[in-house]
Amino acid sequence: MNALEAIAPGITTSLKRAASQVVRVNVRKETGELIVQNPITLAKSYGQPMLNIRWSSLQETLASELPSDIIHLNHRCTYFNHNNKQVEIGFENGKTTHADLLIGADGIHSIVRQLMVGDGPPRYAGRLSWRAVIRYQHPLLLADEVTIMTGANGKIFTLIDVGDGIIFWSAGLSADDSLVGNSEDVKSRVLKTFAGWAEPVEAIVQATDAPTIVERPIWDRPPLKSWSSGRVTLLGDAAHPMVPSLGQGANTAFEDAWELAQFLTREASVEAALSSYENSRIRRTQIIQARSAFQGSRSYDADSETFLRGVAEQAQASQAEFEDWLYGYSPS
Repeated sequence: MNALEAIAPGITTSLKRAASQVVRVNVRKETGELIVQNPITLAKSYGQPMLNIRWSSLQETLASELPSDIIHLNHRCTYFNHNNKQVEIGFENGKTTHADLLIGADGIHSIVRQLMVGDGPPRYAGRLSWRAVIRYQHPLLLADEVTIMTGANGKIFTLIDVGDGIIFWSAGLSADDSLVGNSEDVKSRVLKTFAGWAEPVEAIVQATDAPTIVERPIWDRPPLKSWSSGRVTLLGDAAHPMVPSLGQGANTAFEDAWELAQFLTREASVEAALSSYENSRIRRTQIIQARSAFQGSRSYDADSETFLRGVAEQAQASQAEFEDWLYGYSPS
Protein backbone atom coordinates (compact mmCIF):
# COMPACT_ATOMS: atom_id res chain seq x y z
CA MET A 1 0.00 0.00 0.00
CA ASN A 2 2.82 2.42 0.82
CA ALA A 3 4.56 1.51 -2.44
CA LEU A 4 1.36 2.00 -4.45
CA GLU A 5 0.72 5.36 -2.84
CA ALA A 6 4.26 6.40 -3.78
CA ILE A 7 3.68 5.30 -7.38
CA ALA A 8 0.25 6.93 -7.78
CA PRO A 9 -0.72 9.31 -4.95
CA GLY A 10 -4.39 8.84 -4.06
CA ILE A 11 -4.73 5.32 -5.44
CA THR A 12 -4.89 3.75 -1.99
CA THR A 13 -8.04 5.76 -1.27
CA SER A 14 -9.71 4.06 -4.23
CA LEU A 15 -8.45 0.65 -3.13
CA LYS A 16 -9.77 1.09 0.40
CA ARG A 17 -13.24 1.84 -0.97
CA ALA A 18 -13.19 -1.39 -2.99
CA ALA A 19 -11.72 -3.65 -0.30
CA SER A 20 -12.02 -4.95 3.22
CA GLN A 21 -9.72 -3.29 5.76
CA VAL A 22 -8.83 -6.16 8.08
CA VAL A 23 -9.31 -5.55 11.79
CA ARG A 24 -9.08 -9.11 13.13
CA VAL A 25 -7.77 -12.58 12.25
CA ASN A 26 -9.43 -15.57 13.92
CA VAL A 27 -7.70 -18.95 14.04
CA ARG A 28 -9.98 -21.89 14.78
CA LYS A 29 -9.80 -25.68 14.93
CA GLU A 30 -11.82 -27.66 12.40
CA THR A 31 -14.36 -28.12 15.21
CA GLY A 32 -14.88 -24.36 15.34
CA GLU A 33 -13.08 -23.93 18.65
CA LEU A 34 -11.27 -20.60 18.77
CA ILE A 35 -7.50 -20.97 19.13
CA VAL A 36 -6.43 -17.35 18.95
CA GLN A 37 -7.84 -13.99 17.88
CA ASN A 38 -5.35 -11.41 16.62
CA PRO A 39 -6.21 -7.73 16.15
CA ILE A 40 -4.63 -6.15 13.05
CA THR A 41 -3.15 -2.72 13.79
CA LEU A 42 -0.89 -2.19 10.78
CA ALA A 43 -2.38 1.21 9.93
CA LYS A 44 -1.40 2.57 13.32
CA SER A 45 2.13 1.17 13.11
CA TYR A 46 2.96 1.53 9.42
CA GLY A 47 0.57 4.07 7.93
CA GLN A 48 -1.65 1.79 5.84
CA PRO A 49 -4.19 -0.92 6.67
CA MET A 50 -4.07 -4.54 5.58
CA LEU A 51 -6.45 -4.87 2.64
CA ASN A 52 -8.18 -7.91 1.23
CA ILE A 53 -9.51 -7.20 -2.24
CA ARG A 54 -10.79 -9.11 -5.27
CA TRP A 55 -8.22 -9.40 -8.03
CA SER A 56 -10.69 -7.94 -10.51
CA SER A 57 -11.19 -4.84 -8.35
CA LEU A 58 -7.44 -4.44 -7.90
CA GLN A 59 -6.80 -4.76 -11.63
CA GLU A 60 -9.57 -2.31 -12.50
CA THR A 61 -8.19 0.25 -10.05
CA LEU A 62 -4.63 -0.10 -11.32
CA ALA A 63 -5.74 0.07 -14.96
CA SER A 64 -7.77 3.21 -14.28
CA GLU A 65 -4.49 5.06 -13.60
CA LEU A 66 -3.25 4.38 -17.13
CA PRO A 67 -4.27 5.71 -20.55
CA SER A 68 -6.46 2.99 -22.08
CA ASP A 69 -4.58 3.02 -25.38
CA ILE A 70 -1.36 1.68 -23.83
CA ILE A 71 -2.90 -1.58 -22.60
CA HIS A 72 -2.83 -4.24 -25.34
CA LEU A 73 -4.56 -7.54 -24.59
CA ASN A 74 -4.18 -10.90 -26.39
CA HIS A 75 -0.42 -10.57 -26.89
CA ARG A 76 1.51 -13.64 -25.72
CA CYS A 77 5.28 -13.14 -25.85
CA THR A 78 7.14 -15.85 -27.76
CA TYR A 79 10.65 -14.37 -28.14
CA PHE A 80 12.82 -11.34 -27.60
CA ASN A 81 16.13 -10.14 -29.03
CA HIS A 82 18.14 -7.36 -27.44
CA ASN A 83 21.28 -5.35 -28.03
CA ASN A 84 22.84 -2.34 -26.33
CA LYS A 85 20.20 0.00 -27.77
CA GLN A 86 16.80 -1.73 -27.73
CA VAL A 87 14.75 -4.89 -27.32
CA GLU A 88 12.64 -6.53 -30.02
CA ILE A 89 9.68 -8.51 -28.65
CA GLY A 90 7.65 -10.98 -30.71
CA PHE A 91 4.15 -12.26 -29.96
CA GLU A 92 2.13 -15.35 -30.75
CA ASN A 93 -0.25 -13.31 -32.94
CA GLY A 94 2.63 -12.45 -35.26
CA LYS A 95 3.08 -8.86 -34.10
CA THR A 96 6.39 -7.39 -32.97
CA THR A 97 7.40 -4.27 -31.10
CA HIS A 98 10.59 -2.50 -30.04
CA ALA A 99 11.33 -0.92 -26.69
CA ASP A 100 14.13 0.50 -24.57
CA LEU A 101 13.39 -2.06 -21.85
CA LEU A 102 11.48 -5.34 -21.44
CA ILE A 103 10.06 -6.12 -17.98
CA GLY A 104 8.85 -9.68 -17.59
CA ALA A 105 5.99 -9.29 -15.11
CA ASP A 106 4.26 -12.36 -16.48
CA GLY A 107 3.93 -14.53 -13.40
CA ILE A 108 5.20 -17.87 -12.15
CA HIS A 109 5.01 -19.36 -15.68
CA SER A 110 6.92 -16.37 -17.09
CA ILE A 111 7.88 -16.71 -20.75
CA VAL A 112 10.45 -13.93 -20.34
CA ARG A 113 12.10 -15.83 -17.46
CA GLN A 114 12.27 -19.03 -19.50
CA LEU A 115 13.79 -17.25 -22.49
CA MET A 116 16.34 -15.53 -20.26
CA VAL A 117 17.08 -18.09 -17.51
CA GLY A 118 15.65 -21.36 -18.81
CA ASP A 119 15.05 -22.95 -15.41
CA GLY A 120 12.06 -25.03 -16.50
CA PRO A 121 8.66 -25.44 -14.89
CA PRO A 122 7.93 -24.33 -11.31
CA ARG A 123 8.29 -26.80 -8.44
CA TYR A 124 5.30 -28.34 -6.73
CA ALA A 125 5.22 -27.20 -3.11
CA GLY A 126 3.30 -30.19 -1.77
CA ARG A 127 -0.12 -28.57 -1.48
CA LEU A 128 -3.31 -28.47 -3.51
CA SER A 129 -5.57 -25.45 -3.36
CA TRP A 130 -9.23 -24.80 -4.16
CA ARG A 131 -10.61 -21.29 -4.02
CA ALA A 132 -13.59 -19.18 -5.01
CA VAL A 133 -15.35 -15.88 -4.36
CA ILE A 134 -19.03 -15.76 -3.51
CA ARG A 135 -21.54 -13.23 -2.24
CA TYR A 136 -22.38 -14.85 1.08
CA GLN A 137 -23.54 -14.03 4.60
CA HIS A 138 -23.13 -16.05 7.78
CA PRO A 139 -23.22 -15.04 11.48
CA LEU A 140 -19.63 -16.27 11.91
CA LEU A 141 -18.30 -14.23 8.99
CA LEU A 142 -18.02 -10.66 10.18
CA ALA A 143 -17.05 -7.68 8.05
CA ASP A 144 -13.33 -6.89 7.91
CA GLU A 145 -12.33 -10.20 9.47
CA VAL A 146 -10.36 -13.26 8.38
CA THR A 147 -10.99 -16.77 9.70
CA ILE A 148 -8.40 -19.51 9.33
CA MET A 149 -9.47 -23.04 10.26
CA THR A 150 -6.89 -25.79 10.67
CA GLY A 151 -7.23 -29.55 10.80
CA ALA A 152 -5.22 -32.74 10.72
CA ASN A 153 -3.24 -34.04 7.72
CA GLY A 154 -2.28 -30.62 6.45
CA LYS A 155 -5.82 -29.37 5.88
CA ILE A 156 -6.62 -25.66 6.12
CA PHE A 157 -9.68 -23.61 5.19
CA THR A 158 -9.56 -19.81 5.01
CA LEU A 159 -12.50 -17.38 4.81
CA ILE A 160 -11.80 -13.76 3.97
CA ASP A 161 -14.08 -10.75 3.64
CA VAL A 162 -13.01 -8.95 0.45
CA GLY A 163 -15.60 -6.16 0.65
CA ASP A 164 -19.08 -5.51 -0.71
CA GLY A 165 -20.54 -8.61 0.95
CA ILE A 166 -18.22 -10.97 -0.94
CA ILE A 167 -16.27 -13.78 0.73
CA PHE A 168 -13.14 -15.37 -0.66
CA TRP A 169 -12.65 -18.93 0.53
CA SER A 170 -9.60 -21.08 0.06
CA ALA A 171 -9.16 -24.75 0.92
CA GLY A 172 -5.71 -26.34 1.14
CA LEU A 173 -4.49 -29.90 1.46
CA SER A 174 -1.05 -31.49 1.68
CA ALA A 175 -1.15 -34.03 -1.13
CA ASP A 176 0.31 -35.13 -4.43
CA ASP A 177 -0.41 -32.83 -7.34
CA SER A 178 -3.16 -34.88 -8.98
CA LEU A 179 -6.03 -32.66 -10.13
CA VAL A 180 -9.64 -33.67 -10.64
CA GLY A 181 -10.42 -31.26 -13.47
CA ASN A 182 -14.19 -31.65 -13.87
CA SER A 183 -15.91 -28.82 -11.97
CA GLU A 184 -18.58 -30.95 -10.30
CA ASP A 185 -15.97 -33.51 -9.27
CA VAL A 186 -13.79 -30.70 -7.90
CA LYS A 187 -16.63 -29.45 -5.73
CA SER A 188 -17.38 -32.98 -4.53
CA ARG A 189 -13.72 -33.48 -3.64
CA VAL A 190 -13.66 -30.32 -1.53
CA LEU A 191 -16.86 -31.32 0.25
CA LYS A 192 -15.49 -34.80 0.93
CA THR A 193 -12.11 -33.49 2.10
CA PHE A 194 -13.69 -31.06 4.56
CA ALA A 195 -16.74 -33.09 5.55
CA GLY A 196 -17.67 -32.65 9.19
CA TRP A 197 -15.85 -29.34 9.61
CA ALA A 198 -17.60 -26.67 11.63
CA GLU A 199 -19.77 -24.09 9.94
CA PRO A 200 -19.61 -22.27 7.70
CA VAL A 201 -17.20 -24.52 5.77
CA GLU A 202 -19.58 -27.02 4.18
CA ALA A 203 -22.34 -24.45 3.78
CA ILE A 204 -20.22 -21.99 1.81
CA VAL A 205 -18.81 -24.71 -0.45
CA GLN A 206 -22.33 -26.03 -1.08
CA ALA A 207 -23.46 -22.48 -1.96
CA THR A 208 -20.62 -22.01 -4.47
CA ASP A 209 -21.31 -22.73 -8.13
CA ALA A 210 -18.99 -25.57 -9.12
CA PRO A 211 -17.58 -23.91 -12.30
CA THR A 212 -16.35 -20.94 -10.22
CA ILE A 213 -14.11 -23.07 -7.98
CA VAL A 214 -10.47 -22.81 -9.06
CA GLU A 215 -8.39 -25.94 -8.50
CA ARG A 216 -4.62 -25.44 -8.53
CA PRO A 217 -1.43 -27.00 -7.22
CA ILE A 218 0.72 -24.61 -5.19
CA TRP A 219 4.05 -23.96 -6.89
CA ASP A 220 7.11 -21.85 -6.30
CA ARG A 221 10.63 -21.54 -7.66
CA PRO A 222 14.03 -21.36 -5.97
CA PRO A 223 15.50 -17.85 -5.67
CA LEU A 224 17.62 -16.49 -8.50
CA LYS A 225 21.03 -14.83 -8.19
CA SER A 226 20.15 -12.40 -11.01
CA TRP A 227 16.93 -11.16 -12.60
CA SER A 228 18.36 -9.24 -15.56
CA SER A 229 20.22 -9.58 -18.82
CA GLY A 230 21.08 -6.48 -20.85
CA ARG A 231 17.87 -4.51 -21.25
CA VAL A 232 15.59 -7.29 -19.96
CA THR A 233 14.54 -7.84 -16.35
CA LEU A 234 11.94 -9.60 -14.21
CA LEU A 235 9.42 -8.32 -11.69
CA GLY A 236 6.99 -9.87 -9.19
CA ASP A 237 6.16 -13.58 -9.47
CA ALA A 238 8.27 -13.87 -12.61
CA ALA A 239 11.31 -13.00 -10.49
CA HIS A 240 10.45 -14.41 -7.05
CA PRO A 241 7.32 -16.59 -6.91
CA MET A 242 6.49 -17.76 -3.40
CA VAL A 243 3.95 -19.97 -1.71
CA PRO A 244 1.01 -17.87 -0.45
CA SER A 245 1.47 -18.47 3.27
CA LEU A 246 2.31 -14.78 3.93
CA GLY A 247 0.23 -13.17 1.19
CA GLN A 248 3.21 -11.14 -0.04
CA GLY A 249 3.29 -11.94 -3.77
CA ALA A 250 1.46 -8.82 -4.93
CA ASN A 251 3.01 -6.66 -2.23
CA THR A 252 6.57 -7.46 -3.27
CA ALA A 253 5.63 -6.84 -6.92
CA PHE A 254 4.45 -3.33 -6.02
CA GLU A 255 7.70 -2.71 -4.14
CA ASP A 256 9.64 -3.97 -7.19
CA ALA A 257 7.74 -1.59 -9.46
CA TRP A 258 8.40 1.43 -7.27
CA GLU A 259 12.10 0.77 -6.91
CA LEU A 260 12.64 -0.11 -10.57
CA ALA A 261 10.97 3.16 -11.59
CA GLN A 262 13.21 5.11 -9.23
CA PHE A 263 16.41 3.53 -10.51
CA LEU A 264 15.38 4.08 -14.13
CA THR A 265 14.93 7.76 -13.28
CA ARG A 266 18.18 8.15 -11.34
CA GLU A 267 20.74 6.02 -13.15
CA ALA A 268 22.65 7.02 -16.27
CA SER A 269 21.71 3.92 -18.28
CA VAL A 270 19.16 1.12 -18.37
CA GLU A 271 21.86 -1.42 -17.53
CA ALA A 272 22.98 0.56 -14.47
CA ALA A 273 19.37 0.94 -13.34
CA LEU A 274 18.77 -2.82 -13.58
CA SER A 275 21.94 -3.53 -11.65
CA SER A 276 20.86 -1.20 -8.83
CA TYR A 277 17.36 -2.69 -8.91
CA GLU A 278 18.70 -6.20 -8.41
CA ASN A 279 21.09 -5.13 -5.66
CA SER A 280 18.21 -3.51 -3.80
CA ARG A 281 15.51 -6.13 -4.30
CA ILE A 282 16.97 -9.63 -4.49
CA ARG A 283 17.98 -10.05 -0.85
CA ARG A 284 14.67 -8.72 0.50
CA THR A 285 12.57 -10.94 -1.74
CA GLN A 286 14.74 -13.99 -1.01
CA ILE A 287 14.05 -13.52 2.70
CA ILE A 288 10.30 -13.27 2.08
CA GLN A 289 10.42 -16.31 -0.21
CA ALA A 290 12.23 -18.29 2.48
CA ARG A 291 9.88 -17.20 5.28
CA SER A 292 6.89 -18.07 3.10
CA ALA A 293 8.41 -21.50 2.46
CA PHE A 294 9.11 -22.13 6.14
CA GLN A 295 5.58 -21.15 7.15
CA GLY A 296 4.15 -23.14 4.26
CA SER A 297 5.85 -26.31 5.55
CA ARG A 298 8.46 -26.30 2.82
CA SER A 299 12.23 -26.10 2.98
CA TYR A 300 14.86 -24.65 0.71
CA ASP A 301 18.48 -25.73 0.88
CA ALA A 302 19.99 -23.06 3.11
CA ASP A 303 23.42 -23.77 1.59
CA SER A 304 22.25 -23.15 -1.95
CA GLU A 305 24.41 -20.70 -3.82
CA THR A 306 21.28 -18.77 -4.75
CA PHE A 307 20.94 -17.62 -1.13
CA LEU A 308 22.86 -14.60 0.03
CA ARG A 309 24.56 -14.95 3.39
CA GLY A 310 22.12 -14.65 6.29
CA VAL A 311 18.90 -15.02 4.29
CA ALA A 312 17.76 -18.15 6.10
CA GLU A 313 18.57 -16.69 9.51
CA GLN A 314 16.68 -13.47 8.79
CA ALA A 315 13.74 -15.44 7.46
CA GLN A 316 13.50 -17.39 10.70
CA ALA A 317 13.48 -14.31 12.97
CA SER A 318 10.75 -14.04 15.58
CA GLN A 319 7.31 -13.17 14.26
CA ALA A 320 7.37 -9.67 15.77
CA GLU A 321 10.84 -8.93 14.39
CA PHE A 322 9.95 -10.27 10.98
CA GLU A 323 6.68 -8.33 10.74
CA ASP A 324 8.43 -5.10 11.71
CA TRP A 325 11.06 -5.71 9.03
CA LEU A 326 8.41 -6.68 6.48
CA TYR A 327 5.83 -3.95 7.04
CA GLY A 328 8.33 -1.27 8.01
CA TYR A 329 9.44 -1.01 4.37
CA SER A 330 9.35 2.61 3.29
CA PRO A 331 9.48 3.65 -0.38
CA SER A 332 12.25 6.20 -0.85
